[in-house]
Amino acid sequence: MPSAPFRQLPFDQVPEGPRVPHRWRDTQRRDLTIRTDDLGEVRIAVREYGPTVQGGFSGPSPVFLVHGMGTTGYSWRYVLETLGQRHLLIIPDLPGAGDSDHPDVYLGPDVMARALLAIIKARGFGARPVIANSMGGYIAMRAAMLDPAAMSRLVNLHSPGVPTFKMGALRWAMRLLPSWRILNRMIARDPERWVHENVHYFDEELKSREEHRVYAAPLREVAGRRTYYRQLRDTLDTRDMKQFVRALRATPFPIPLQLVYAPSDPIVPAAIGDRLHALVPQAQFVRLATGSHFAHVDAPSQFLDAVTPFLSAGP
Repeated sequence: MPSAPFRQLPFDQVPEGPRVPHRWRDTQRRDLTIRTDDLGEVRIAVREYGPTVQGGFSGPSPVFLVHGMGTTGYSWRYVLETLGQRHLLIIPDLPGAGDSDHPDVYLGPDVMARALLAIIKARGFGARPVIANSMGGYIAMRAAMLDPAAMSRLVNLHSPGVPTFKMGALRWAMRLLPSWRILNRMIARDPERWVHENVHYFDEELKSREEHRVYAAPLREVAGRRTYYRQLRDTLDTRDMKQFVRALRATPFPIPLQLVYAPSDPIVPAAIGDRLHALVPQAQFVRLATGSHFAHVDAPSQFLDAVTPFLSAGP
């Protein structure tokens, strides 16, 4: 256990390799090409792990794992071994993240949602379960509302989606200040240090230089920093969140939904989970005993205990 929750390690004390081993290097990569009206043609890097990769798929349906803003598919590294015993795990880097292309266009939440739908369609498995974290959970909920037939059920791990005062203040700051120049300069100075200071774990000793390099890779290029900025400004715009809330009030959520939130999170308050549950009362709601915004990293056993029965309950 950490000496104190969320106590950030000094940057120069972060170890080279992860303290807890994982199976990310055993994933296999394939690149997909998607096309949407919003993005045009985009190359998407996808990693896969599970029975078909290991030689002979015999378990339940494949599962898509969708990361959040500022991370990549690598964020799912600590659930691969357990989930991959029964599922083929399909793990894309979203447009603008990781090894995928970085389109320099408006990246509103439905633009990203349509991109996620295109990724699911391009992989060719039909409607399958999706587990999504943070911004990924928000756009996955919007994707299900745009096309309910695209996924069979959804686990939303600690996503935003309900406007807060802090997010509203961020929206105005992004528009009133020379925000692109400021953010670009701050990140370009040292992308790995930016990652270190903006990815927070309940147990900060889980950080490694390996993780810093993976998350910082797209931020080393102007195009990667630009899509990061667009996601912060466009995808998380509180005006769209208000529309999202109105839509949830007006119409029942169209597929089985599980909301999973940890008690402490310096990024998205745990109360957002309560508010989303009030908007989707038929959703299964799980409050973890510990962990963070990235519970699949710092509380993976608790997270898997919550998710596995939900996945087993349907296709």
